[in-house]
Amino acid sequence: MNATRRAAIAVPFVALAAPVATLAQDGTITGTATYRERIALPPGAVLEVELRELSRADAPAPVLATARIETTGQVPIPFTLRFDLARIDPRGRYTLAARLSVGGQVRFRSDSAHPVLTQGAGSTAEILLVGARPQAVASEDLAGAPWVAQEIGGQPLAGTVRADITFDVQGRAHGTGGCNRFNSGYELQGSALRFGPAAQTNMACAEAAMEQQARFHAALAAVRGWRIEGGRLLLTDAAGAVVMRLVAGLR
Repeated sequence: MNATRRAAIAVPFVALAAPVATLAQDGTITGTATYRERIALPPGAVLEVELRELSRADAPAPVLATARIETTGQVPIPFTLRFDLARIDPRGRYTLAARLSVGGQVRFRSDSAHPVLTQGAGSTAEILLVGARPQAVASEDLAGAPWVAQEIGGQPLAGTVRADITFDVQGRAHGTGGCNRFNSGYELQGSALRFGPAAQTNMACAEAAMEQQARFHAALAAVRGWRIEGGRLLLTDAAGAVVMRLVAGLR
């Protein structure tokens, strides 16, 4: 067989093999989270670890990936966080943040940066958590009267089904998404806001009310910030986009 024919036969194998490299897009970060206090973890403790991009100084740090671990033992808690390699810029800066919650209330959180992936950092991390205290909010800002949703995801609420949130100064929020009552913890740090897992009643309602309730809770899960403009409460996601607009209602 001459050289020309051998080359022609080999080409298809090269063409088939080349795309394989594009399939390997998932990366992993592994590590542990612990705290120094000699406190046993109660049942239901949940560790959340986030991969954040710090490259853009003029915007909130985007969350690129999250790992949620329901712990069954004590610290140190091992974690594995999976992320999309295509979203990592070798010139960027990335860090991990973590929080440990019980019943929706944050008990411990990381308070220092844990660089990973670029600029000499690797793909492992040992995160030290410190005790977290609920942060009271000023009554004139959030706490007190319920905030009634006007828009969810840019869409006005239709009909007479009401969705609202009431904040207290102990880090708890309660209200309704349109059908069932809910109660959850929330974490407030300046303009940053995050809701914990919600407990709610289990009634069946009309289809429109159930659909609104699903949209309401999906929006709450995406909330990472807040601000008040023109008397309205704007809840925003990690990119700063408004996911819900609310107005102060009657008690």
